[in-house]
Amino acid sequence: MFVDEIVVEVFGGRGGHGMTAYRREKYVEFGGPWGGNGGNGGSVIFVGDEGKSTLLDLRYQRHIKAKSGVNGMSKGMHGANAENTYVKVPLGTIVYTEDKSEKIGEVLYHNQELIVAQGGKGGRGNIALATSRNSCPDYAENGDPGVTRRIHVELKVLADVGLIGYPSVGKSTLISVVSNARPKIAEYPFTTLQPNLGMVQVGDDSFVLADLPGLIENAHQGFGLGIRFLKHIERCRVFLHVLDLTRDDPYQDYLSINHELKMYNEDLLERPQMIVANKIDMPEAELKLAELKKKLLEPIMVISAQQQKDVDKLLYALISKLKETPRIQDELPDESIKNYVFKPDEPAFIITKVDDVFEITGEKIKLLFERTDFSKEEGVRRFARQLRGLGVDDALREQGAKNNDTVRIFDFEFEFIE
Repeated sequence: MFVDEIVVEVFGGRGGHGMTAYRREKYVEFGGPWGGNGGNGGSVIFVGDEGKSTLLDLRYQRHIKAKSGVNGMSKGMHGANAENTYVKVPLGTIVYTEDKSEKIGEVLYHNQELIVAQGGKGGRGNIALATSRNSCPDYAENGDPGVTRRIHVELKVLADVGLIGYPSVGKSTLISVVSNARPKIAEYPFTTLQPNLGMVQVGDDSFVLADLPGLIENAHQGFGLGIRFLKHIERCRVFLHVLDLTRDDPYQDYLSINHELKMYNEDLLERPQMIVANKIDMPEAELKLAELKKKLLEPIMVISAQQQKDVDKLLYALISKLKETPRIQDELPDESIKNYVFKPDEPAFIITKVDDVFEITGEKIKLLFERTDFSKEEGVRRFARQLRGLGVDDALREQGAKNNDTVRIFDFEFEFIE
């Protein structure tokens, strides 16, 4: 089964909690804090696998979870970092947020890794929180939660050569003859319902050939198999345009297919394209070929995929064309260069009043809240100092908060004390 689009939920592992512990050895003067840090949570990572051609595995892995980090321990021992969770995906996989408003990244190379859900940072133990003013803190930090989100995963087949043309022109027969692919072949339109990939070996050279489902007029508007498979054409370096010499007007077929490419993406017309006329062994094919050559200025290669006539010449011509055509990856920006775009800082907190309760929200507040161990009184006092440092107390007064008013921060409620 071919799957090229799916939505899955990924969970980064939570960081381990820091430990609150103390040195109590008989001969260690003054003792002191001795609680270790928690380990980092594991991340969910997609890994490129050139042996895969579909997202079928993700259909049975709708919820992918990474492990949490190990909590810190006494004697200053830090918790272990959790192992990452690796998921193999085919080359050409693109990952978006669920609404496709933002692209998270894409996988283009074998063994390339893409982090889709970052694990949380481990919390600090009290040995790391000691300061000159508080040499023996009675609290530690909780680990940060990992990233949790639903992602839209899409596959665009990554191939060197893409076979394009009307249904039943012989594309499936050609790929079955020259590669190890074994697509379904029959004498009715739309036999091919999914892209088929095959590895073609020509002497010491090789390339990946993709048999793409046949296009028809107005495919860009959803007719026939529609735009579902047009997206796979975008990643092919060279197009092999197959024309059927037994059809009424092969030249008009050529124009129609190129029109569909233009309507979908004009840049596709700039991609190198080789024209091959198939089924030369059929009656009256020579006459059709002569008419076609009069109308087309581009060179035309002539083959019979069924009888394997002149197929070798075609393959060597494709190898020559590929050697002078840059890879799609080479046209992409260098991954080692990061483009930083200025984004205005979000407010550290937002205060809203609901039924005489002041609610405080915000990413910065959430991070501090998640790290606080509310079972320790000193940890709660530290959280209060952090809020005061962010200006929360002053902002509450400006909003009209008075002594003993209720303040809610996520799941906890506090009293505002002047």
